[in-house]
Amino acid sequence: MMAMFFAQRVILGKTAFEDVPESLKPATYEHLVDSGVEFLAGDYQLPEATA
Repeated sequence: MMAMFFAQRVILGKTAFEDVPESLKPATYEHLVDSGVEFLAGDYQLPEATA
């Protein structure tokens, strides 16, 4: 829920993606991708999944 909130703030230009808490960045990025605006995350890359 908080990731969706931050994604909306990034989309609206109220918060820079860099200011999203580290723990919420992966989920926030996924919401941005789903919305078709992943470019708003700059050069962010999802962390590698650990097996």
